[in-house]
Amino acid sequence: AGLGEFRIRDLNDEINKLLREKGHWEFRIKELGGPDYARIGPKMLDHEGKEVPGNRGYKYFGAAKDLPGVRELFEKEPLPPPRKTRAELMKYIDAEYYGYRDEDDGILEPLEQEYEKKVIAEAVEKWKMEREARLARGEEEEEEEVNIYAVNDDESDEEGGKEKEGEGQQKFIAHVPVPSQQEIEEALVRRKKMELLQKYASETLMAQSEEAKTLLGL
Repeated sequence: AGLGEFRIRDLNDEINKLLREKGHWEFRIKELGGPDYARIGPKMLDHEGKEVPGNRGYKYFGAAKDLPGVRELFEKEPLPPPRKTRAELMKYIDAEYYGYRDEDDGILEPLEQEYEKKVIAEAVEKWKMEREARLARGEEEEEEEVNIYAVNDDESDEEGGKEKEGEGQQKFIAHVPVPSQQEIEEALVRRKKMELLQKYASETLMAQSEEAKTLLGL
């Protein structure tokens, strides 16, 4: 550490240069059919060196690891904050998130009303200017009020008479008899009785039941 920053950097660069040269010779020996020293040979200084994360190949040895700007590179970055689950995110979503409470502050609504009046006034002013321009050109302005409730001439007299009688109120007429709630319940009871008799009673018992009903006048 007492050699000084620049001397330490030079020595560290020289060590990395020699390690690269050593690696090239080991690869060449293997290529020529010799032993693989990269795998079985002694590592020597390789274990003492420390690589900067994200900078593969260049190593720092000894006092070089404590140089200014290098020490910070070896410091572990803080873990990112844990991500919230979907359930935790949905817990804080309410009507205000979707904008349904924007008018509760009492600021937005008056601004909208003021802007609405301004837009209506501009539209009316534009219509007046266009109308005056048409009149100045001698064009006749025809305005016809359309009654959307008016009855067409091609409607039949019978339908017109029904509308007059109803005074504009539409009437619904049932063309089939509609049973009451009591009649529906009685029909369901009779059907249930017949199903039970057909399921549990014999033919003889059914005949006796019908004969008893006849005698009793039921």
